[in-house]
This record gives sequence, C-alpha cells and structure tokens, in this order.
Amino acid sequence: MGIRWSRVIPHLAVAPAALLTLVFFIGAIGWTVYLSFTASRRFPDYELVGWKQYWRLFHDPSWMLSLQNLVIFAVGSLLSIVMGFILAALIDKEVHGEGIFRTVFLYPLAVSLIVTGLVWRWLFNPGLGVENVLHSMGWEGASFNWLASQDTVMFGVILAAVWQSTGFFMALMLAGLKSINTEIWQAARLDGVPFWRLYIEVIIPMMKLTFLTCIILLCIGVVKAYDIIVAMTNGGPGGASVMPAYFVIDAYWQKQNLGFASAGATVMLLTTLVLFLPLVIITAIRQRRAA
Repeated sequence: MGIRWSRVIPHLAVAPAALLTLVFFIGAIGWTVYLSFTASRRFPDYELVGWKQYWRLFHDPSWMLSLQNLVIFAVGSLLSIVMGFILAALIDKEVHGEGIFRTVFLYPLAVSLIVTGLVWRWLFNPGLGVENVLHSMGWEGASFNWLASQDTVMFGVILAAVWQSTGFFMALMLAGLKSINTEIWQAARLDGVPFWRLYIEVIIPMMKLTFLTCIILLCIGVVKAYDIIVAMTNGGPGGASVMPAYFVIDAYWQKQNLGFASAGATVMLLTTLVLFLPLVIITAIRQRRAA
C-alpha cells in the first residue's frame, strides 16, 4: 500500500500544474488557431470562413515587411552571441579585475528592454544624443540619427538589442568555458598550439551544446520582439520597423480585428516551432549521446 501511494503522490502533486498548462496554454493556443479561421472582429465570431484571414495576411505589405525585418533582426542579433563568446574567452583568462568586467558586461541584462529602447532612442536623438555631442566637438557632418531613416532604423534596433543581450550570452559562454577540462589547455600549451587554432578546432566544437542553447534562446527572443520596437520606434518611420509581434498586437488593439491578429499569431507560432523544435531535438540527442 505504501509503495502504491509513493507512486501516486508525485502525480497528484504535478496534476494542478498539468491542468493549468492544458487549459491556459494548450487551450489558448487551440482557441487562437480556431479564431484565425473566423471573421472575428472586436469580439470572437465562431463562424468559420476558411483561409480568408491567411490570404489577407500574406497579401498585406506590412506583414511581409515584418517578416523581412524578422530575418534582418535575427541575423543581426547573432552578433550578440559572437560578442558574448569573445568577451567570455577574454574573461576566462582570469585577467586582473575579472569580477569588475563581468559586472559591467552583465549590467545591461538587469535593464528591461523598454528601458533599453528608451535610452537608445535618446542616444539616437539628433538634439540630445551622440550626434549632438559630435557636433559640439566640431564634427558638423556626423550623423547618428538612424531611427529617422527607413534604411537604417532596423540597424539601430539591432544595435540596442545586441547591447542588451550580449552580457547574457557572455554568461552562458563563460559557464561553458569553465566546464572544459583544464588539461586540454595545458596540453595545448605544451604542444605549442596557436591560440586561435585551439579555439576554432577544439574549444568551439566542444561547446556545441552551449551554442545551440544560445541560438534557441535567441530565436525565441527574436520572434517575440515587441517591447524594444515600441520603446524605440513604435513601428516607424512609416512602418519600416514593424515586427510580427508588433503587427499582431496592433492588428487587434488598433484595427480591432481579432481573426486577422489570430492568423498572424498562428504564423508566429509555426515560425517558432520551425526554428525551435529542430534545435531542441538536436540538443536533446547530443545530451543523450554525451550521457
């Protein structure tokens, strides 16, 4: 009897969390997908209209631009992983004042994306930010007003996002470097292996799981990017910095089109699954092989 209860009690303890997940997470996803096939406006309308909302979605220039911006933002944000690895490699050498450098690089992580976006919006402001400082120093031709141009606005958003997230990826990379056996470093020194060759041929391949983890987290952050867009550009100028998450929320709150917004949210979900699931599967397989 005691053995039977020892097996049942853990399941009972997990049951409330599983029920909440089933109702509020999976249920909400199913409800959103269903609404994407309806003509719901401000309130739900459960009469099905087929693929009409998806046809409208992919014939909307603003949505197609948001997908293009998503790709640009994702590629540009990879710089935060690269810089995080470089900073981690430098700190891992146990330089003098390592704790101070680690704190400085991790500090942006303590700042929310809304605050980050506002600060960088001020920095890009020609009357208050970097451009004004450069002009006061005599560089009258200097221009740093990236957020005012449709051609450069996404680069400004990427720069702010990279500044905010680099410290986080640095911490993950540093943890991965600390887990590498010190005998590898000693053997490399004895064999006279060049510094760059050691990292490219030995260290980086050994940190594949760390890199995969970083890429997974980056993909999730890129797909749901909303707050930094609101804080820095609010989708402007002229809708040039619209991202899918911003498009979906704007479609419901401003255009009051629930079915249209649900279609966009469903496409975002599928995009996340396409990017996320293969990386998760690869990571799980590698961890199983390592075990």
